Amino acid sequence: MKKDFHAIIAAMTAEEKVALLSGSGLWRTASFPQHGISDIVMTDGTYGVRYSTSQIEQGENWHISDFLAVIGQSAGEVEQEEQKGGSEALFSKSKPATCFPNGSTLACSWDVDLVYQMGEALAKECQEMGVGILLGPGINIRRTPLAGRGYEYYSEDPVVSGDVAAALINGLQDGGVGASLKHFAANNSEYRRTEMDSVVEERALREIYLSGFKRAIDKSTPWTVMSSYNRLNGVQTSQHHWLLTEVLRNEWRYDGLVMSDWYGIKDRPASLLAGNDLAMPETQRDKQELLQAIERGEIPTEVLDTACLRMLTLIDKVQRHRKPGTKADYPQHHRLAQQLAAESMVLLKNEGNILPLLAGKKTTIAVLGKPAQEPVIQGSGCATTVPYMLDRPLDEIFEVAGNDFQIDYAIGTPDDNHVDPLAQAHAVELASKADVAVVFVSTAIGEDGENGDRRDLNILPSHEALIRAVAKRQPNVVVVLANSDAVVMPWLSDCKALLETFFAGQGMGRAVADILFGRANPCGKLTVTVPNTLEETPAWLDYPGENLRHHYSEGLYVGYRYYDRRKLTPQFPFGFGLSYSQFSYAKLATSVTELEEGQPLTVSVEVTNRGDRAGKEIVQLYLTAPQGDLAREVLALKTFAKVHLEAGESKTVTMTLEWPDFACFHPGMAAWVVDPGEYQLHVARSSRDIALSTVVKLCAKPYYLPLKVDNSLQQLIATPSAFDRVVKLLVSKNGLPEALMREKLIAIAPDLFCGLFIALTEFLAIDITQQELEAALAEPAAV
Repeated sequence: MKKDFHAIIAAMTAEEKVALLSGSGLWRTASFPQHGISDIVMTDGTYGVRYSTSQIEQGENWHISDFLAVIGQSAGEVEQEEQKGGSEALFSKSKPATCFPNGSTLACSWDVDLVYQMGEALAKECQEMGVGILLGPGINIRRTPLAGRGYEYYSEDPVVSGDVAAALINGLQDGGVGASLKHFAANNSEYRRTEMDSVVEERALREIYLSGFKRAIDKSTPWTVMSSYNRLNGVQTSQHHWLLTEVLRNEWRYDGLVMSDWYGIKDRPASLLAGNDLAMPETQRDKQELLQAIERGEIPTEVLDTACLRMLTLIDKVQRHRKPGTKADYPQHHRLAQQLAAESMVLLKNEGNILPLLAGKKTTIAVLGKPAQEPVIQGSGCATTVPYMLDRPLDEIFEVAGNDFQIDYAIGTPDDNHVDPLAQAHAVELASKADVAVVFVSTAIGEDGENGDRRDLNILPSHEALIRAVAKRQPNVVVVLANSDAVVMPWLSDCKALLETFFAGQGMGRAVADILFGRANPCGKLTVTVPNTLEETPAWLDYPGENLRHHYSEGLYVGYRYYDRRKLTPQFPFGFGLSYSQFSYAKLATSVTELEEGQPLTVSVEVTNRGDRAGKEIVQLYLTAPQGDLAREVLALKTFAKVHLEAGESKTVTMTLEWPDFACFHPGMAAWVVDPGEYQLHVARSSRDIALSTVVKLCAKPYYLPLKVDNSLQQLIATPSAFDRVVKLLVSKNGLPEALMREKLIAIAPDLFCGLFIALTEFLAIDITQQELEAALAEPAAV
């Protein structure tokens, strides 16, 4: 029987409503047996289930030592055996679960079908553990590679971010577990994250930083959205009415629940009034402040009861989708983690086709580096997952290589923080006797995580030293890199091949082995631009800001948009990735050559695998807009498709663009607009490798900016309806015929340098008031 939520709310006291809209402890919501309301459990994270038995089942509080261990982990703060998965501080405190590839890796698969399967798997593990809401995915734009939580996020581009997030959410929620899309919004740095004010112009905010959220919401309808810690243009996001109500609810029509990030509320009454329904976790101060505001009449009953209705709706949805007795198939999930890792790793360099390593071609292999035995598979922070299983690259290399290769191993870098001359010399000696050296390197463990950003973009100095030392004695060097986000690569010329894994989860080891030996054909492509130096990155001049203000001065020129606008050549461009196959493009076609307003456009292209093995290609569709009132990007990704092709096979790939895909946000009109004209469509292998281009003409209606009295006469003439109204006003004052008045104004317009009101009153001596002119310029209200 469906519950009458309105009757329940009517029967609740103010104290009960406050409790309903607050957490109960750290990870639960409140229960009210007297009203038939049970609690629900929620927990982190974005790529695995981090279930703390003591905190969730025994109700233990999150002691400060636990909190600091989670968010402030550094490489030397725990014993090495606790870091086998990559700086997990809570191995003894959380249940094992599948540690899937982190966001920075996962998105490089560009594979929404596989990501959906990951969501399904996460749902099963949540159902087994009794978790109703998984606190992810996180999709903040990777504006700077220094950002501490960049490893959790998907891309520098909102299209990739939104589509990958939607796939994960759909898989998770189809399995009966709610998602929490986070962190809303402009939480693009961990530097002083609870204090900093992200100062973003509205156009960049709309087109870049909010766009991925809207895309994910439109395609998946997450059960919850989580507000972020930071301020946005001067207002705390958890109490930002424009963000949470005007945009999220009124414009986007989102009807789910908004919750705070943990301890993210600064002013509980203000947050509720702004549209932040649930405050997490439970704090007595927040509850007391909200109750007192209710008693003073500062919280309208409608606002309070609407939030309670959203909360009851969420609890009911979670309870109705509970599947008691669910048993997750962890071995199967491990295989999925391996597949996702293999599909997501990006082959950045393969000089002389040194990879794959084939029997009879390179038979003696020196495997070097501590990460070969102790893989770095994830970042540090609240998303950290205790892996149910763990593939060690060295073990997997031995297994996959079999008897066809001789494998020798040297640690090379036993101490991440210092070069060990003896260990390095042993590794170099081993490498010099081999046909090829595979060197595993990483960034510093624990420097990527919550509440702090990376200091630089370097890999560990000891690891870089190992690459350089080995390259002096062995020309055939393959580097396997583990890192949270982009790194600089002054050592790139010292290797012939580079496999980028980012943080690839518990199946990373097997995926690396399969790619090295050709059992898997690499198909991942970058979802960020890899810079040559930190100083050339778009946010560099204003990062991390000053006086607690972080100005996003690059505007919408984030990532590849910035490199394209400045005509800079990055180390590796957005969308780039090599394969053991080669793909050609032909027969680019569009459904129409002239697009009417509101009409979708279908784009098709034939892709052929010219290689000798099966492979997958990621087809990227970019747009170049005509010159309009606003500056546009050189290229902007609009959609993509991933296609599997057998050797020699051809397939036609079809993609669809909707009318809004051609729009940009015009802050002067506070609206999305589409300029008429010719738009170039580019089918590309990456943002810097366009295969084919074509043109489509958009028959969009012209739009006109609101005029003011200090606009020029030429601007008035270019706005027909306003020009008509002003001419009528002037004729009413001096009695000239309309045609003659028009001719007179058009004739003198190019020579007038002053504003419209001055031109009409001083130069033409027409007796009008500023108020009369303002009334004539204003568009009549729609009836």
